[in-house]
Amino acid sequence: MSYREVASKQVLTWACVAIGARMPVAMAPLALVFLVRERPGGYSLGAALAAAYVIGEIVGAPVLGVRLRPERARPQLAAGLTAGAFGFAGLGVFPDAHPVMLGAFAFLAGAGPAAAPGGLRTLLTSLVPEGAAAQALSVESMLTFAVWAVSPATVTGLALGVAPGVPLLLEAGLMASAAAGMWLLPVGWEADEPEREGTSRLRVLSRAWPVYVTGAASLSLLALAELVLPALLEQRGIGVGWAGPLLTAMSVAAAVGAFAYGARSWPGLLRTRSAVLMCGMAAAVALVALIPGAGGIAVALALAGLLQSGAMLTRNLSLREALPPGALAAGYSVMYAAVGAGYAGTGSLAGALLQVAAPSTAILAGVALTVALTAVGWWGERRTDLSAHAADPVVALAPDGRGPEGPPVGGGRDPERRL
Repeated sequence: MSYREVASKQVLTWACVAIGARMPVAMAPLALVFLVRERPGGYSLGAALAAAYVIGEIVGAPVLGVRLRPERARPQLAAGLTAGAFGFAGLGVFPDAHPVMLGAFAFLAGAGPAAAPGGLRTLLTSLVPEGAAAQALSVESMLTFAVWAVSPATVTGLALGVAPGVPLLLEAGLMASAAAGMWLLPVGWEADEPEREGTSRLRVLSRAWPVYVTGAASLSLLALAELVLPALLEQRGIGVGWAGPLLTAMSVAAAVGAFAYGARSWPGLLRTRSAVLMCGMAAAVALVALIPGAGGIAVALALAGLLQSGAMLTRNLSLREALPPGALAAGYSVMYAAVGAGYAGTGSLAGALLQVAAPSTAILAGVALTVALTAVGWWGERRTDLSAHAADPVVALAPDGRGPEGPPVGGGRDPERRL
């Protein structure tokens, strides 16, 4: 399959909706800091608001994602995006409100649309031929990294050049436009394998836990690159202002990597590809901590970005293999929560280590944690496969439990192929 398979009017419409839904997410943490930085204790309050926003995402993604239904996804996603627009608008209109009210608006802005990334990803793959899923996910990754590349400059320019609340109002408008744009897309997607009566959706989703662990590991490295880089540059005697251009270069390299990954097929099992890419990315981030010059750091960050996009794509493709179609949107939402938790957890660890250790040491400790999570995820995926094969010879029982019902379905796995 080639990228021509995903070039259609519907995919272009989807891309416009996705930009409206995702650019506010990319802008939010920095915009919240700029919103309150001139108040007493402004930077601490900004960090607290950003934490409330991220907590909203972590809570909202699994709670709302599990409730997404393929046959009525459009109104559910539109409602969540509308709630997020309301939260961002509240922050922009009432910048001087009590911190508790601002925290509530930030939580709503994060929680309301938290199921949208997973729902939109599932909708995208339903718009293209089955064999073009990798190319569609590559397009999504390129779009995401492009959004993340332009968001910091957009927030900074509007907050400093116009007013601190303007970025939040822009975010509200973008998210409202995404909610309206949902009505130009299909109402949902087909679920070829409906859930078996009595089977808990949470139980189905839990079977993909190794993929969630790997997802958390991938964002752990991004947290290290973003949050510790300014302190590392200062340690190396390099101007802190270089942090922005270096991170932009990393995002651009990630977009290039996403294009390259979707342009051809790659050998090996998905779990093996994921582990190799994650280990390569970990090595690149470790080099960031060890290289003294700005040029070397730029090259290492670009290499990390190049590998990061491939790791993200293999993770999403692994989730498609691990879950039935009807649970994919919920699975992507749980993944969204997992990667958010990985980002927040590693960021907190790095912040604590910076109080007692050098920035380079904090990065290396985070890299070690990431490698450990990657190993756990790889082992879990391998063990799940082995367990599934071990279950093949099991003979199915009749509903009354009195004996064989007939030959095993699908090589001994359950009829819905969820094991």
